[in-house]
Amino acid sequence: MLSADLWEKAARFHGHKCPGLAMGFKACEGAIAQLGLSEGDASVDEELVCVVENDACGVDAVQALLGCTYGKGNLISRLRGKMAFSFFSRESGRSVRLCLKPGCGEGLDRAAFQDYLVSTPYEQLFDIGTPSYGLPESARIFRSQRCSVCGEKTAEYALRLQDGKPVCLDCYDPYEREGF
Repeated sequence: MLSADLWEKAARFHGHKCPGLAMGFKACEGAIAQLGLSEGDASVDEELVCVVENDACGVDAVQALLGCTYGKGNLISRLRGKMAFSFFSRESGRSVRLCLKPGCGEGLDRAAFQDYLVSTPYEQLFDIGTPSYGLPESARIFRSQRCSVCGEKTAEYALRLQDGKPVCLDCYDPYEREGF
């Protein structure tokens, strides 16, 4: 079990305590145990990568406790609406996917659910498996070009060609024909 100090650290980062933060806190506990990490070790660069399948409170625990951030490129959003976290260690080559078990905490009020999450071993809260995909590539630095419509600089991977000119995703008018 992770220390109460780490729970407080996650809460300070997030701004309050809630069941969602507790889910991320316990996912961090699972990552530490399953990948053989040390409590309190945060990723300095991209040694540890986390792919989150939600954009909920628990993601803040991952940032605060494990050092996975969008800015470093080792926190990747793969929105699926699931309380699931996949962790990859570049150093050991190990990975784990933790997905909150169906019915977890059913019937508990908010406060009781939060207490249950914090005090229950992660193995009882999550289905533990292997991610269905491999380790994401390291973050890259891309050149930027100006969008021919709005004029804002945009990384090349997020540009599309429209009428032979580069346009950002906000200005792009996609060709969509449903039903085929």
